[in-house]
Amino acid sequence: MAGLREKLLQEQVRLEKILQKTSKQLKDAPPGKLRLSSSNKCVQYYYCVPEGRKNGEYLPREKEKLVYRLAQKSYDEKIMKLADRRLSQIRRITEDYDEEEIEKIFLAEHPERQKLIEPVEPVWEQQLSKWAAEDYKRKEFQEDMPVILTEKGERVRSKSEKILADYFYRNGILYKYECPLHLKRFGTVHPDFTFLSRKSKQEIYWEHDGRMDDPVYVQNAIRKIQAYEENDIYPGERLILTFETGKIVLDTRTIERLVCRYLL
Repeated sequence: MAGLREKLLQEQVRLEKILQKTSKQLKDAPPGKLRLSSSNKCVQYYYCVPEGRKNGEYLPREKEKLVYRLAQKSYDEKIMKLADRRLSQIRRITEDYDEEEIEKIFLAEHPERQKLIEPVEPVWEQQLSKWAAEDYKRKEFQEDMPVILTEKGERVRSKSEKILADYFYRNGILYKYECPLHLKRFGTVHPDFTFLSRKSKQEIYWEHDGRMDDPVYVQNAIRKIQAYEENDIYPGERLILTFETGKIVLDTRTIERLVCRYLL
């Protein structure tokens, strides 16, 4: 399953934090346990310790803080036990789990033998090639727009888009420039760059907003971002955003960090 290992590792971090928190709280917890008894729709609390009374010592209202601490202790013990069990399971899985193991079996075959085999799933290179070969209607350029060509020989609309496109091209990252995307309740947009994620096998979109000191441009950019979100495409997940103003320009180091985080 694409992205399963990453999700398991995220869950491992979450459980480790939970385990750390409950362990810390249990160190300061009082000894013994809390017993609840209900009589005439009234709940009474009893403090049970090994050397004490069989049914525990009644806790009056003045001991309310102890009641809360004992209840929290019981809860924390259950959470700690569950988190510890789940962590053991996750660690066993992640030690042995490889998301590409099925693909690797096919790739390990001799090239001549590969020609005789139909993989149970298309290997990544096959999926990527098929995706890249899909034709789409490109957005037209206005006649008075300057002609800006990338190293790939593709026309783009700005020098910043050329910087981005050239970076992707030099690093062998396949993309689609201004491939149309329909957003419900908004219409068709043309993301600057569209990629296919190897991890999730979903498309990722890169929007570069280059005139963020223009109030009208900013309003339009915000509306478009909101439309992405309304279609379950969120920044930091399947939407990458970069910005520029007249004084703040696109930094190559920013491009590198975003590429490493979302595209490699």
